[in-house]
Amino acid sequence: MQFGSSKQNIPEEKWRWQLDNFVDDYEQKLAALAWGLQQEWGKLDNILGIDLQPQPHFVACNRESLEKLNKSTRGHLQEILGLIDGYQREQEVLILAIGIGQVKLLHFQPQKKPPECFIAENQDIDGLITFLESALTLNIEH
Repeated sequence: MQFGSSKQNIPEEKWRWQLDNFVDDYEQKLAALAWGLQQEWGKLDNILGIDLQPQPHFVACNRESLEKLNKSTRGHLQEILGLIDGYQREQEVLILAIGIGQVKLLHFQPQKKPPECFIAENQDIDGLITFLESALTLNIEH
């Protein structure tokens, strides 16, 4: 970690910095979406993902796919898998962002609990997805 450096200008790091800002701006909506989709999916082995190609969109990432990816990258996702194992859906949000040849874990505890965020947003899941994907497209250069 380099303090005071400007990684936002390094092309390989720019999307990561932009995602951090996106999470800051849309924390409650992301928490609401993660909670709502988890309730819809019903499976505890799925987590929310953001695929940045060809344009940013949300995807479901299941445990089996992540384990295969971990194996094919010789264990580079092991730490992420550990965080997924300890993920407390009622308290925090975990989203895997997938860029070209890179991944970034977005892991945060929103000001309100995710179920409370979902109620506060008072919007259906499709509406949240449409809004957030549009905002992602405007905020993330890839």
